[in-house]
Amino acid sequence: MLSEKMENALNEQINAELWSAYLYLSMGMQFENKGMDGVANWFKIQFKEEQAHAEIFMNYINQRGGRVMLKPIAAVDTDWATPLDAFKDTLAHERKVTALINNLYAIAESEHDYATRDRLTWFVNEQVEEEETAQQLIDKFTLIGNDGMGLYMLNQELAARTYTAPSILAAE
Repeated sequence: MLSEKMENALNEQINAELWSAYLYLSMGMQFENKGMDGVANWFKIQFKEEQAHAEIFMNYINQRGGRVMLKPIAAVDTDWATPLDAFKDTLAHERKVTALINNLYAIAESEHDYATRDRLTWFVNEQVEEEETAQQLIDKFTLIGNDGMGLYMLNQELAARTYTAPSILAAE
């Protein structure tokens, strides 16, 4: 059974994950509107990943006898001048999510809630990947600039990204 503090914190994380999904959907829609289907695809896949993260937390709360409490999702930005700007915002956001996950882990540790701590380890590792990917894309967009053949080719590369459900979700 989850403590009240842990359950509340996990519910806050669900809201943060859904907000993240909404942010990435906003980014995807903007770049689709600008004719950058590859960049849009990358963000739409990210949208699905964030929804899956929220679902993992919801399933976990239910498995532990808690209650999922969905809350309103705050508004997100809707405009980025360039893909580079969007990926800079992505990295900044993922760093905030990392801090949230680390806080959840600290709560689990302080409460000797080893089951929750174990579940959160997957998210700790996921955040390392999320930050690394965002930084790599920032580096690529910085290298190629905002127009020309490089932008076209990177847009094509991002179009090839496909969604794979997280293994932890498939196991549930």
